[in-house]
Amino acid sequence: NVNNRELPPWVFNSPIEEPLPPVTLVPSHSSNENPVIISPLQNNDEDCFKRGHIIHRLLQTLPDLEPEKRGLATKKFLDRNIYSLTSVDKEEITREVLSVINHIEFSPIFGSGSRAEVSLTGMVGKKIISAQLDRLLVTEKQVFVIDFKTNRPPPKSPDQVDEGYLRQMAAYRITIQNIYPDKEVKCALLWTVGAHLMELEPERLLKYELKII
Repeated sequence: NVNNRELPPWVFNSPIEEPLPPVTLVPSHSSNENPVIISPLQNNDEDCFKRGHIIHRLLQTLPDLEPEKRGLATKKFLDRNIYSLTSVDKEEITREVLSVINHIEFSPIFGSGSRAEVSLTGMVGKKIISAQLDRLLVTEKQVFVIDFKTNRPPPKSPDQVDEGYLRQMAAYRITIQNIYPDKEVKCALLWTVGAHLMELEPERLLKYELKII
């Protein structure tokens, strides 16, 4: 009789606790650009976001075009009705973007060997890092990670950089170092206002990396 059978011992045991899934960190979500208003385009947070989005899109796509075609491509992009930009806005953004793209110092960053909008996912300690890199350049011995920032005005030195940005770049650096253990990983912020590339020393990012592990 089935009803008279003894139940197996495991029936009386508490279920084994399921392990918690790894925490996923999205570094850029903790970094919000908070520019000082110095132009008509930046009247509120929505305008700041729109301006940053436009500049990022242009910096993503223009390097693939021949230099002589970039000016016209920028004009066509900014003339799209979806953006509702004034002539002053368009001139300002065009000048800012082209000064970065055409800067001779940045030619390796935007050269044929570099990639735009690179998806990055990796396990660091017990955390999963998920990110979208603005620009990535991998060479034989080094890896360059570039993040575009449109803050106005930009900080003049790494000492003035917001900690949110440093945490963001530290997460990128430690994740990429795990992927390329034999290469030197360099991280830099490219401030579009003034076309200034600011490298962040590994020592500056180390304390933020230790908090991730």
